[in-house]
Amino acid sequence: MENKPILEELDPEIVGYMTSRRDVLKKAGLMVGALATTPISFGALAGTAFGQEKKLPGKIADVLNFALTLEYLEDEFYRTAVGSAGLIPSETRAVFEQISKHETAHVALLKSVLGSKAVPKPNFDFTAGGAFADVFSNYQTFLAVAQAFEDTGVRAYKGQAGNLQSNGKILTVALQIHSVEARHASQVRRIRGEKGWITGDSRGTLPAPTQPIYNGEGNTTQGGASLAGLGGVASGSVSESFDEPLAKEQVLAIAKLFIRG
Repeated sequence: MENKPILEELDPEIVGYMTSRRDVLKKAGLMVGALATTPISFGALAGTAFGQEKKLPGKIADVLNFALTLEYLEDEFYRTAVGSAGLIPSETRAVFEQISKHETAHVALLKSVLGSKAVPKPNFDFTAGGAFADVFSNYQTFLAVAQAFEDTGVRAYKGQAGNLQSNGKILTVALQIHSVEARHASQVRRIRGEKGWITGDSRGTLPAPTQPIYNGEGNTTQGGASLAGLGGVASGSVSESFDEPLAKEQVLAIAKLFIRG
């Protein structure tokens, strides 16, 4: 059986939509090569009925806009950090430049899927009203806020997976983003000298205002079965083995600390 390029298998309406979207992104400086730095590509984009805005169910659009708001936050956060002279030392600069590219690609993808249904970008206050006043001048503060964002993002995507089950292709793309966010979180945690995973509901060396990010992570019951002590495994190790989802309301309560207005 002949293997056709993915775009040739789509109907002309979708091909035209994809072509126009790709041109827009190229003009914005987001070439396909940049998007290829993540598991997300235009090939994946083409496979989700993307661009058919009128056919996008309201529930799924709500979830994707929720994700887009978080990606807006991370995208602007890392772009600002990378552009702040003297903030990021040379030994980790390449890491954060790459994370920044990932977040920009995530925003581009979600906006392309949502089209006219995409929510506008909020205004952000990365100091959280002064709690992190030196976030873009003190490397350790920047790292702490980065960890808070990444750990939140991982749990947020997991919390919405069930709401995307009606569209397997969009669910697949969301899980691809989720896996990249998990890698970001692990990398940032290790740069800070933390374990690459969360232990119990401990916020580690992060300040007290970040505790809601970790609430519930100490859970040792999975699938209705208590795993604490099972096979001689300590409760701490059990909780490390599973990331718990955060509900939308919990995530928004965290995110609103960094959103103005």
